[in-house]
Amino acid sequence: MPRDPIKQVKTLRRPADLAAAGLVQPEALSALEAVAQRFAVAVTPDMAELVDPTDPRDPIAAQFIPDARELEVRPEERADPIGDEPFTPVKGITHRYKDRVLLKPVHACPVYCRFCFRREMVGPGSEALDPAELDAALAYIAGHEEVWEVILTGGDPLILSPRRLQEIIGRLNDISHVGLVRIHTRVPVVDPGRVTDEMVRALRGSGPPPGSCCTPTTGRR
Repeated sequence: MPRDPIKQVKTLRRPADLAAAGLVQPEALSALEAVAQRFAVAVTPDMAELVDPTDPRDPIAAQFIPDARELEVRPEERADPIGDEPFTPVKGITHRYKDRVLLKPVHACPVYCRFCFRREMVGPGSEALDPAELDAALAYIAGHEEVWEVILTGGDPLILSPRRLQEIIGRLNDISHVGLVRIHTRVPVVDPGRVTDEMVRALRGSGPPPGSCCTPTTGRR
């Protein structure tokens, strides 16, 4: 059973915060601080409340609580394990398959999964696309008529403000050959308070053209 402490009211971003919340043992702090210096840590209140600290195999903890073993690097590991770099024609775009692209406007997340294959690139201080870079990314999509599907990912795009999200989706909807905008996100599960009426309106952008849709999904590709 999950513990029943005082409810967390803020995202836990440091190993010391996790220890204070009873999610890690104090004697583990030194090792976990070393992990946090390299890879981002964030556990939302909603997820912290689900962790059972008495269970060493708790599945929620395994997803979000840092582990000293993260700093172990095997010879066969790669810095770019899914090979995005060769398929990055402009910043923020991954074009691996002919009819679809990834658009990565931001590299922050409400939580940081310990298994993330982009963990070297995400976290506080990571670069979001500036206005000129976003223009270039959208121009790339507009200039490639074979692209039918655009997948918003990152980072987690639903960490953007509704205003920025509405702008991006609206501009994608204005590209006539884009038929599907898909959103890879964990926000509805890990930080559901972000899904406000304003956010829902933003997901509609400026109104999709005939045959298109905007479908949030709870995953990342």
